[in-house]
Amino acid sequence: MRYKLLLDESGDHGLNNIDSGFPVFVLCGVLISDSEYQRMKGMIDELKIKYFGNTNVILHSRDIRKCNDEFQILFDLALKKAFYDDLNDIMTSIDYNIIVGAILKEEFIKKYGKLKDDVYEVALSFIMERTIFCLDDKSDVEALDIGIEKRGKKEDNKLSTHIETIRSNGTYYVKSNRFRNIGSKPHFFSKRENISGLQMSDLLAYPIARYVIDSTRVNPAFQLIESKIYSNNGRRHGLKIFP
Repeated sequence: MRYKLLLDESGDHGLNNIDSGFPVFVLCGVLISDSEYQRMKGMIDELKIKYFGNTNVILHSRDIRKCNDEFQILFDLALKKAFYDDLNDIMTSIDYNIIVGAILKEEFIKKYGKLKDDVYEVALSFIMERTIFCLDDKSDVEALDIGIEKRGKKEDNKLSTHIETIRSNGTYYVKSNRFRNIGSKPHFFSKRENISGLQMSDLLAYPIARYVIDSTRVNPAFQLIESKIYSNNGRRHGLKIFP
């Protein structure tokens, strides 16, 4: 079985201007088998057709929350409830694992300064090694495809180089041959390509970021998907908060 790791973020990865109301960078990975991915894509397409009449709408967390553009229909509260109920059903009924790298930016600067490696790359390193741990628990792994939303040619090349470095050198906890054995080469997609898995990752990233900022705050969206975070032997390995 081939698996996919789909990545999207919540928050700005820059360290120069930190939003005091959102001082984190969260990179969220959705790890899912190819067969389950097709089921998820089908359910997302059905939801789009039901509410928008086509599958071209891009599900974006901020636009949904703000009722922007196509999501202005959600000003109708009854429709909004039905939409969220259907979306929640997709998030809970599909079989996948969430693996997240979260960077507390103020603490990161205090410990490492602003010249440390790109926080996106730091978060990705955490996700990749924990993805290996999660795949270890599965008996049917053939290969891993990594899907990332394009950010720009320079940024994408830098990220590709970082992934190749991980594949070549490994990490502190995972030797390089374990990355090479499952492939793990990245594929970059533009938002226009309408990749369902990237949209799912985007939707999951925001409530997780809110949990990282304040775990005591009421967060029903996080509670809904908390069980999907990769765990092993009662320990939640799929949410790495750093430093």
